[in-house]
Amino acid sequence: MTAEGGPSLLTADFDYPLPEDLVASQPADRRDDSRLLVLDRQTGSVADRGFPDLLEYLDEGDALVINDTRVFPARLLGRKPTGARAEILLLRPLTEDDERRTWQALVRPGGKLKPGRVVEVADGFEVRVEDSFADGSRRVRLEGEGDPWDLVERHGEVPLPPYIRRPGNAADRERYQTVYARERGSVAAPTAGLHFTTGLIERIEEVGVSVVPLTLHVGVGTFRPVDANRVEDHRMHPEWYEIPDTSARLLNRTRDARRRVWAVGTTSARTLETAASAEGSFEATAGWTDLFIHPPYHFRAVDGLLTNFHLPRSSLLMLVAALAGRDRVLEAYRHAVEQRYRFYSYGDAMLVV
Repeated sequence: MTAEGGPSLLTADFDYPLPEDLVASQPADRRDDSRLLVLDRQTGSVADRGFPDLLEYLDEGDALVINDTRVFPARLLGRKPTGARAEILLLRPLTEDDERRTWQALVRPGGKLKPGRVVEVADGFEVRVEDSFADGSRRVRLEGEGDPWDLVERHGEVPLPPYIRRPGNAADRERYQTVYARERGSVAAPTAGLHFTTGLIERIEEVGVSVVPLTLHVGVGTFRPVDANRVEDHRMHPEWYEIPDTSARLLNRTRDARRRVWAVGTTSARTLETAASAEGSFEATAGWTDLFIHPPYHFRAVDGLLTNFHLPRSSLLMLVAALAGRDRVLEAYRHAVEQRYRFYSYGDAMLVV
């Protein structure tokens, strides 16, 4: 039973069939060339549009909330002293006072990289495994001359999602990043924002819509399916978020004017719902969130959602279903498959109104 007393939802209730050739392995030629499926959550009707048509659904006085996190090249490829290949995926720094040299990381091969082992990433840049955590991740230390962020930026690779089955390339450093990315700290992009161009954002602001930034640093958990049989048994990985004072005031002004708050992506939606008061107001805040939004859930802060198409059985799909209804979302996904929309990070977008 759920906390509300209704029957438990099963993770299998959020499955759907998807032909593999609909998984986008490359971005569109232009960011805003993507398609936009518009889902009316009151009626269940869908409309096939282009991404720039988003403007037609925004009104003067609305707020469009973006996540300005920046993806960093967190994937470090190197070799053990034996010459065997090894991989380090940096997740988050564990300290602030030592130039961010100590990190939580995933390692591969996990059985070989025990505490005390060293991986050489480049000449003069090594990663030392210091300890193991209960979840299988490691505490590692970045060793080398110079600022550790500079070492990572110079020698790391963009950690593309596992369903993009190709090596990363130089173009991914620009395209797997929003045009408004500012705050470095994510291992995955807030992909709903990948469709925006600077010009489109300017046009949105020209019609009187406030573009409101917040930050949530996306962790590796965003790639992982929900393993629990019952949805309510799943636990989210904590992620760092921040809402600055100027953004809180813009959101409150939008609420006071009875205008709509649109979340760009599930990361913005989770941050808004984490930070909002019971009445839906905001103040400047920062911290960790492990909020898991799934049906049934009462949204306090979000009126509309722009999002991509998500993995079956994922927490991201469950969030969308909490806003628009599971049956309506899965029916919209069936329509998207029939119309051959492109799915996942580099795919097309959906607007829930």
